[in-house]
Amino acid sequence: MTLIKSISGIRGTIGGKPGDNLTPIDAVKFAAAYGIWLKEYSKKDKLKVVIGRDARISGEMIQNIVVSTLIGLGIDVIDLDLSTTPTVEIAVPLEEADGGIILTASHNPKQWNALKLLNEKGEFLDAAQGAKILAIAEKEDFNFSEVDDLGEITRNDSYIDIHIDEVLELDLIDADTIRAAKFKVVVDGVNSTGGIAIPKLLKELGVEVVELYCDPTGHFPHNPEPLKEHLGDICALVLEEKADFGIVVDPDVDRLAFISNDGEMFGEEYTLVACADYVLGKTKGNTVSNLSSSRALRDITQKHGGTYEAAAVGEVNVVTKMKANNAVIGGEGNGGIIYPESHYGRDSLVGTALFLMLMAEKGGTVAELRASYPSYFMSKKKIELTPGLDVDAILVAMADTYKKEEITTIDGVKIDFAENWVHLRKSNTEPIIRIYTEAKSQSEADALADKIIGEIKKVAGL
Repeated sequence: MTLIKSISGIRGTIGGKPGDNLTPIDAVKFAAAYGIWLKEYSKKDKLKVVIGRDARISGEMIQNIVVSTLIGLGIDVIDLDLSTTPTVEIAVPLEEADGGIILTASHNPKQWNALKLLNEKGEFLDAAQGAKILAIAEKEDFNFSEVDDLGEITRNDSYIDIHIDEVLELDLIDADTIRAAKFKVVVDGVNSTGGIAIPKLLKELGVEVVELYCDPTGHFPHNPEPLKEHLGDICALVLEEKADFGIVVDPDVDRLAFISNDGEMFGEEYTLVACADYVLGKTKGNTVSNLSSSRALRDITQKHGGTYEAAAVGEVNVVTKMKANNAVIGGEGNGGIIYPESHYGRDSLVGTALFLMLMAEKGGTVAELRASYPSYFMSKKKIELTPGLDVDAILVAMADTYKKEEITTIDGVKIDFAENWVHLRKSNTEPIIRIYTEAKSQSEADALADKIIGEIKKVAGL
């Protein structure tokens, strides 16, 4: 079954049977449910929703269906066409819209697509709001507008440029400083909208750009998740071009990874560390990331005199904790940068500009910068359980085993040891416990994961 319904939206593979995959019928059903919820939530007679999409092959089809469904509900649509997730998030408040939908399956392969749902602030919906939309979709209790009350479409393809202007206007971004550094950067846009947005931003900042897979055809040249095993081409090209570094984004441009000048991964976890290092050096304050993110952010935050807090996994949880703790920067260890001075959403354009400022001011190479940060290594494993096992009881038992350590239970169980940590999370879709560990060497991280897996199997009687 490849249709996944969650509080943050709906995603699935294109084709197949309704209810099992993301078919046109499912797209209508969930777009309509969102529209009905928005009418109840906003209590306004006339609504406006911003729609944008990444460059997936199925994007135009899903876009046409979603836009037509909203118009059928009497909702006006601002259609951004090819866009990025953070661009849509920025456009919602600028357009004084009541919500937004991003058509993207983020880092999933090309057969996937999704509807990601936003509120009037351009932020992801909370759990209660998402649950209401799922309930409306389940009931299929839709009431469409009569012919004289249909919504209207306004097409606006200028928002990537507007987004870039917004980044350039941030107080901590000085274009002249970046231009003076004369950077040369390779960009892998995975043949999606990052191939439009990132080179445009870099050229505005006087950076020499070498484009790799920046044609937004939706034919991803490699697995679009920006992990080391998928990025051999850009690592080689950075060396061949003698570039200062490389930039990789996922298809909807909310995850950002760097390649160092030596052709090695800077480390997705360290994208946020570097951007936070720059921001905290200019703005005193606190940071937030999720429980599965590197401890290096905590170390850098404390070095700058701030306080670090961890949130449950999920962008909406990170944003909620950032607001509560007045965090000046935050995000997720998968390369997601959230900078509230811009907006409360993961944004690779903002992250790119902050990183360029850091490099321009510090000087030296990207490899040297990476070597200057606390060095941690992560292991990400999983254990498959027999269906019917009480996963929650297993997690409680593990927390009890390590009750003398620092335990966090807001999202699964995280056990913080003096030199390392382990985070145990159950999957919402399959009988699996995910085991994330971090330590000061890869062998220690792997050994800790294997030790915990052995203990879980013993508790579960496997």
